[in-house]
Amino acid sequence: MTMIPERQFTPHAFRLTGLKPMMTALAAGIALASVGPVQAQPDYPDDTIEFIVPWSPGGGSDTLMRVISEHIEDHLGQSLQVINVPGVSGTTGLEDLTERDADGYTVGQVHEGLMVAHHTGLTDINWDDFTPIASMTASPQYLTVNADDDRWDNVEEFVEYAQDNPGEIRFGVTLGGIPHVHAAMIADAEDLEFRYVGFEGTGERIRALVGGNIDAAMGDIASSGEFVKNDDLQFLAVGSDERIDETPDVPTFNELGYEDLNLNIVRGLVAPEGTPEARVEILAEALESLSGDDDFIEGINNAGAEVQYNGPEAYTDYLDTTNDTIERLSGELEK
Repeated sequence: MTMIPERQFTPHAFRLTGLKPMMTALAAGIALASVGPVQAQPDYPDDTIEFIVPWSPGGGSDTLMRVISEHIEDHLGQSLQVINVPGVSGTTGLEDLTERDADGYTVGQVHEGLMVAHHTGLTDINWDDFTPIASMTASPQYLTVNADDDRWDNVEEFVEYAQDNPGEIRFGVTLGGIPHVHAAMIADAEDLEFRYVGFEGTGERIRALVGGNIDAAMGDIASSGEFVKNDDLQFLAVGSDERIDETPDVPTFNELGYEDLNLNIVRGLVAPEGTPEARVEILAEALESLSGDDDFIEGINNAGAEVQYNGPEAYTDYLDTTNDTIERLSGELEK
């Protein structure tokens, strides 16, 4: 406690300042001292954060989210521990996330597939049952086929075969997921009919494609690039605006005349609804810092994706707008 100089206790001092104001000030100081420790909170985060990835190991989501996990600690001060919780087109893990404490110590990964699953009746939850933190990656999607299949060698031949043989092409998708939407968009563009075969995640359907159990699938560099390099698979076209540096010989759907086939998967992080705004901001700031980390960027690029950071507000806007688009398209999946 601050010592009051001796001269303030003279009668003259009391007449000038008065005893009551002095005692009030002393009481206030004591009160503040007693309240301070109660209001103090531990630094966040002060422990490992669980990171629910609602897909099986080996797919695009798992690969990219592990790059985030491997590099985040230097920017956040704590690690993100990836926990794979696959099932029901990526909804099992996210339903688990809705039941977790909204304390910032559990986050999850989402992409457009959650909205597809919602609008096709696979789950009651949707993106707005969570608190968006940030988007981090964008993955261009490829029309992918088995390299040994001699029925086609380009998109034109693929389309011609599909037109002549409606319902024969076995197209691997995640039923009620964004790959299902992308395949339906290709079918709609040329009035084609595919026979859809469902898989839980990208890794499973790509392995089925390599094994000849299906004829086509939506793939990306993260899940399919090595198989393409080994001549097990072939990319026929990519859904990006421009050709991808890693696959310069693969044409875009746009340049082939399909102007509306923009096929990307944007992956981001969300927290349970009600997570304190201050903690969401801390996570978002760490992810923004990570998005400029050269080693992280290289890791994401090597996995076949681009770094695409959007903070809580911009990511919320993206999810809202995309939800409207998917709601309009999802009816095609139920026919």
